[in-house]
Amino acid sequence: MVIGHGPTLSEDCLTRNDWICWEYVRTRSDELVEATVAHVTLAVVAVVVACLTAVPLALLARRRPALRQPIEGAAAIIYTIPSLALFAVLVPFTGLSALTVVIGLVLYTQTILVRAVLVGLAAVPPEVRDAAVGMGFGPARMLLRVEAPLAIPTVMAGLRVAAVSTIALTTVGAIIGHGGLGNLIYAGLRSVFRAEVFTASVLCVALAVLADLGLVGLQRLLTPWRRSMKVG
Repeated sequence: MVIGHGPTLSEDCLTRNDWICWEYVRTRSDELVEATVAHVTLAVVAVVVACLTAVPLALLARRRPALRQPIEGAAAIIYTIPSLALFAVLVPFTGLSALTVVIGLVLYTQTILVRAVLVGLAAVPPEVRDAAVGMGFGPARMLLRVEAPLAIPTVMAGLRVAAVSTIALTTVGAIIGHGGLGNLIYAGLRSVFRAEVFTASVLCVALAVLADLGLVGLQRLLTPWRRSMKVG
C-alpha cells in the first residue's frame, strides 16, 4: 500500500490563501529582499536630498523674513497635493521612473523639515544668544556652536516624522512601478494574494519602526548633555 504525501502545513497556507504564510516568505525571499532594498533606497535618497535642500531654505527664510512666508506657503501647498496627483504631474517631465518618486518624496519631506528647522532655531532662548554675542560670537559661529546644537531635539523630531512618512509614502510609487514594497502590496491586492499583501505591509511597518528607533539613537548621540541633565 502506497501512502501519498499530502501538502505540508506551510504549503497548505498557500493553498488556503492565508494572510500569514511562512512558505510564501521562504519561497519568495529573494523577491522580498529586492523589494525591501528598493524601498529603503528610495526613502533614504529622498530624506537625504530633502535634508540637503531644506536646511538652506530654512536658513534663507530665517535670514530674509520677507521670504519666509512664500517659502512656507509653497511648502504647505505642496503638502496638500495628494501623492497620486503629484506623481501624475511629474510623470510628463521625468517619466515612469524612480526619479519621479524621489522628487515627490523630497517635496513632501522638505515641508516637514523646513518647519522643524525654523521652529528649532526660533526656540533658542534670547538670553543664550545675548550671552554668545557678548562672548564675541559672529553669525556663523553662533549658528554652528550655539543655535544648531540647541535646535537638534526639535529638528530630530521633525526628521523622525519625515522619515516615517517617507517610508509610508514610498509605497504609493507602486502606481508607476517604483514603490519598493508597495509593488508587492499593489500586486497582492490585484491578485487577492493575502500573504503577499500582509508580508510586504509588515516589512514596511518594520522599516518605519527601525528608522524611528535609529533616529532616536542618533539624537541621543548628538545631545549627550540632555542625558547628563536627566541623570543629574
